[in-house]
Amino acid sequence: MPDLSSPVLHRILVTGAGGFVGQHLLAALARDLPQSLVIGTALSPSPRLHQLDITDAAAIEALIDQFAPDACIHLAAMATIAASRNDPALAWQVNVDGTLQLARALRARVPDCLMLFASSAEVYGASFRNGEPLDETALLAPLNTYAATKAAVDLALGAMAADGLRVVRLRAFNQTGPGQDDDYVVAAFARQIALIETGQQEPLMRVGALAPCRDFLDVRDVCDAYVACLRMVDRLPPGLILNLASGTARRIGDVLDDLLAISHARPTVETAQTLLRPNDIPVACGDASRSRALLGWRPRIDWSMTLRDVLQDWRSRLRVRD
Repeated sequence: MPDLSSPVLHRILVTGAGGFVGQHLLAALARDLPQSLVIGTALSPSPRLHQLDITDAAAIEALIDQFAPDACIHLAAMATIAASRNDPALAWQVNVDGTLQLARALRARVPDCLMLFASSAEVYGASFRNGEPLDETALLAPLNTYAATKAAVDLALGAMAADGLRVVRLRAFNQTGPGQDDDYVVAAFARQIALIETGQQEPLMRVGALAPCRDFLDVRDVCDAYVACLRMVDRLPPGLILNLASGTARRIGDVLDDLLAISHARPTVETAQTLLRPNDIPVACGDASRSRALLGWRPRIDWSMTLRDVLQDWRSRLRVRD
């Protein structure tokens, strides 16, 4: 079991703090590292967050000069497969150019700062076709634009680590939890169920492929992994790669069944061709043994609780909307 006694981190910069993961991460940092000043950024202005366009090199440099962070958790990205497919030029600009601008500024201005980069298990792509849980040694073989941008910058940051950048790359598998947009499958199911429960949608659910199996994580467990990295800020080697995974592949159709089981909705389920993905992988599952060994991290939130929280979140949001 690793020693998780925390060094003092005075200032933690979180890019993309206004997003789904970012909001949960801010709560985790406030709870677990209350002695640290956390500076969050978002693309749009907010009373709580500093405005930052990650593609604006001058703005990045000014922010780093102003706050001189000890650690930077980089979440800002074009984060969905669909959005990246629809605007690939912007995906490359944000996910690759923006990330590398941030990394160069950190290395030049605060060389002791630890950068935690939110990579993605999507980078493994075609390597999942062997059907086995993948560890960090698996080949990167992206199958969509989003995955390609994440793979490219993941590799580039690894090269920069050899040049002095203190970076750890975290490849999280499918994240879900309360607050997620319905661009993602669990939230999309939950939203439709909540609409049907309240009579705002006819009892018909339109879904994509139900046969694929995915390794799902509660976003709050993922945020605990970021905190665990910060607690070991002086002991993680530059360039380290860490998978964040449950090791369990859940059939998407079973996820839908589990959500319906905790609902009073009894809809007809219909496959919508527009929701089917090209190049879909039958099974994607991860091996997070390295994260367990180095961080003492493993998912702790029960899957049934995750589903209940996601469904209740959508019920609450739709009631407010009424």
